[in-house]
Amino acid sequence: MAGTQVEPDFIEPDYAGRTLGDVLPAVAHSLGVPGFESSALVLPPAPAYVVMLVDGLGHDLLAEHRVQAPYLHSLLGQPPATCGVPSTTATSLTSLGTALTPGQHGLVGFTSRVPETGALLNSLFWDQPVDPLEWQPNPTAFARLESAGVHTSVVSKREFRSSGLTRCGQRGATYVDADDIGERIAGALAGAERRPSLTYVYDGDLDWHGHRAGVDSQRWRAQLRDIDEDVQELRDELPDDVRLLVVADHGMVDSTKESHIDVDEHPALRDGVVLLGGEARFRHVYCHAGAVDDVVASWRGVLRDRATVLTRDDAIARGWFGQVDSRVRLRLGDVVAAAHDNWALMSSVDFKYEMTLIGLHGSLTPREMNIPILVG
Repeated sequence: MAGTQVEPDFIEPDYAGRTLGDVLPAVAHSLGVPGFESSALVLPPAPAYVVMLVDGLGHDLLAEHRVQAPYLHSLLGQPPATCGVPSTTATSLTSLGTALTPGQHGLVGFTSRVPETGALLNSLFWDQPVDPLEWQPNPTAFARLESAGVHTSVVSKREFRSSGLTRCGQRGATYVDADDIGERIAGALAGAERRPSLTYVYDGDLDWHGHRAGVDSQRWRAQLRDIDEDVQELRDELPDDVRLLVVADHGMVDSTKESHIDVDEHPALRDGVVLLGGEARFRHVYCHAGAVDDVVASWRGVLRDRATVLTRDDAIARGWFGQVDSRVRLRLGDVVAAAHDNWALMSSVDFKYEMTLIGLHGSLTPREMNIPILVG
């Protein structure tokens, strides 16, 4: 099963079953590589795998768009897996690359607090003087596969080569610069020539359009058509004995201004709060000492049925972040707020840019949490 209902329309990640963190261990088993834990995700054996991650392509979104994505839709045979919590790119890509839960690898959101300084780290832009190898010290699954004799490569944009996020989740693999689909296909074909091999290909274009135009837009649908054609072209050019696995890091929901809640228009939501983190669909709320209970009461009182508000301990107890290491614990909000339906927890003071976006993700709704497992 993809997960367990914990709130109306909420899905909890099944870290012991089928999550994004189980993908590379499943590939390792299919390649015949020992040393990786087994999971409920089972893939067919092959001498080489190409894993393509389409950013923002949730399982539910794909299921609803057969016309725009006939090839990908035809591969919807396996039940969905889930991403981790929050359902966001930095967290998910690191779960994929390390085969660890968010509570173990420590990239717990789009933005999160650096406990040592109190500053807010943006995990995509890496805008704080934090060493990625100290922030995420665990060996990646790529490095473990390399040490077992599997050639691993990451095919992604040039600008991401040396990013903190890449170094956290993808170190150990050969990095191949690829800014367009032609370069991505060429990189995938070159990687698949090696035996045994794992080639990881990242495509972020669908997510980019979704954020700016929404998943209910012609722009998003046109991009999905392009991706469907690109994936089919890649499958056609790969050798028959190479398996192509298409996954995603999260889905997306559209949130209009009518479903925005601006924290800064409700003074009670700032009382006792030192710092806001996370993102609009999943807020980390960092509190003054002794203020946690009051903050929980205030946020629940204002948000009511528009979000689930939990203390850090309660969210950990529910298993939202999986096993949580001691070094990661204080990166999580003292209080966390996960938006329901298509609500968004905005801040016109701290996160003005988010207010311009339409497509959002981060919470635990099925459209955000369910991710496809497509084997071609």
